[in-house]
Amino acid sequence: MERLDAFLARASAAYYGHGAGIGADFTTAPEMTQAFGECLGLWSALAWEAMGRPARVVWAECGPGRGTLIQDALRAVGQMVPAFASAAEIHLVETSPVLRAMQKGRLGARIAAFHDRVEDLPGGPLILLGNEFLDALPIRQFIRRGRTWMERWVSEGRFIERPSEEDWGEAAEGSVKERCEPALSIAAHLGARLSREGGVALFIDYGPAESAFGDSLQAMKAGKPSDPLAEPGAVDVTAHVDFAAFAAAAVGAKAQGPVPMGLFLQRLGLVSRSAMLARAEPFHARNLLGAAQRLVAPEGMGRLFKSLALTHPGLPPLEGFHE
Repeated sequence: MERLDAFLARASAAYYGHGAGIGADFTTAPEMTQAFGECLGLWSALAWEAMGRPARVVWAECGPGRGTLIQDALRAVGQMVPAFASAAEIHLVETSPVLRAMQKGRLGARIAAFHDRVEDLPGGPLILLGNEFLDALPIRQFIRRGRTWMERWVSEGRFIERPSEEDWGEAAEGSVKERCEPALSIAAHLGARLSREGGVALFIDYGPAESAFGDSLQAMKAGKPSDPLAEPGAVDVTAHVDFAAFAAAAVGAKAQGPVPMGLFLQRLGLVSRSAMLARAEPFHARNLLGAAQRLVAPEGMGRLFKSLALTHPGLPPLEGFHE
């Protein structure tokens, strides 16, 4: 028997260790259209300018998957903002040897270093990107039973409830509260670092803008829902991001957003960029325009997914976060 977060950490390490799930069990925005990575690259360049154009900046990505996002981002800034491309020192936070090999194959010598943790990134001004990174971090779950809170553990593929010292206040019978301690730890680290050394951190993920009760643990296999406890290491297991708790934990930094991802990407010009690509590649036009629609439409990913930036407190509202 093990606590749910320990079970999920072990399952996630095994799943991403073989690296075969991306594109098979799930598809992320960078894999849907190059316009996504290009927009985030140009967003990074604008953030760099707002930071005063430092001569060297750590440009990092957490959970870079196959390296698609940062490859598209680098190509865009190399063409449009070469000064930023020259100043950027690319660092990838990745633990999977298989995925590191894929990323190395795409980016080669442009990768300055790989790191196991956000906390291991080198010092200096920072621009950090994290797309669908926080949702894969292990959560704890607490469930209301009578007048007390219990915590979920896992044993032989099923939940076991044990008494908890945590108190989430009054709630209806069976209410579930989730907490992602690794995410809160990363937020606390970034809050201190950004306030001290400058920079920004952009996270795009799915979940509510405000903290809420609810069981959001889910698993995908071959694009279909699966039991998150049944096949540890063989399915993609995720949970909604508590953006309010994450922002509150980043003490010292300023939070911009969260705003719906669809609105954020429209402000960055993803729709117009997709139209340009469609005109240049008419045989792929339907797929390109369809991907853009899925990313920005409220009924697609545009509302459920959110964009949140943590910044040095002295920075102005960044592109995509203006009212």
